[in-house]
Amino acid sequence: MSIFRTGLLMAALTGLFLAAGFGLGGEGGMALAFLFAVATNAFAYWNSDKLVLRMYGAREVDERSAPDLVHLVGRLAANAGIPMPKVYIAENRQPNAFATGRNPRHAAVCATSGLLERLGAEEVAGVIAHELAHIKNRDTLIMTITATIAGAISMLANFAFFFGGRRDNHLGALGMILVVFLAPIAAMLVQMAISRTREYEADRIGAQISGRPLWLASALQRIEASARSIANMPADANPATAHMFIVNPLHGGNLRNLFATHPSTAERVARLKALAAGMDRAQTGVWG
Repeated sequence: MSIFRTGLLMAALTGLFLAAGFGLGGEGGMALAFLFAVATNAFAYWNSDKLVLRMYGAREVDERSAPDLVHLVGRLAANAGIPMPKVYIAENRQPNAFATGRNPRHAAVCATSGLLERLGAEEVAGVIAHELAHIKNRDTLIMTITATIAGAISMLANFAFFFGGRRDNHLGALGMILVVFLAPIAAMLVQMAISRTREYEADRIGAQISGRPLWLASALQRIEASARSIANMPADANPATAHMFIVNPLHGGNLRNLFATHPSTAERVARLKALAAGMDRAQTGVWG
């Protein structure tokens, strides 16, 4: 889907947040919601990458501690035309990966130890190329903002539930019901739509960066199978970060269905196979 649609979805999420503030406290509540959104997004812009990496216990690596991974990231970053991001490894048995950072010059790629242990070198390359596509497309900033606003809407809902909001709010009891029950659900749906939009695009651009769409297709299938049987405890404890990973990291059927921030792996693989069929057979990407 297009960047234009992503912009519309983000505008809808922002509008939902302001509407929740209005339902909770009228025009004054909407103004406070706006100021709160500005403040939280400013904080997220400068600090979200550090918080997420710390949340997953990720450690930065270099050419001495993880030469193969660092060299791979460097080659793919050069092929993508972006600065070399920082490289991290998180000790986690589940194979997975994510990217974070406010822009391509301040970005990081994090792979789990499970990814490096369970996947082949070509599959790892496909995964890293996908994450670099997120950085190139500035998805890391987009998803940080959407997660922040969605989380703020949930905070407003909790405030309304425990404190009841202003008795003279414009929507009365109906407004309270909308804020407490429907606003968080609507925010989650919009966040999911944005995440799915960006995943398809990162698959496409990532396949172009590596020149081998089938590497990523194979990796997605193996990660999906492993994620169903291997728990990612930090992700289960912080499901709002699930959208950052290349494949939904949440363990168990209920959690995976409730926070389905990713498009179906089968559909992603089908698109990658179609892309591979249409690519010039002579194209060899960074391994030419």
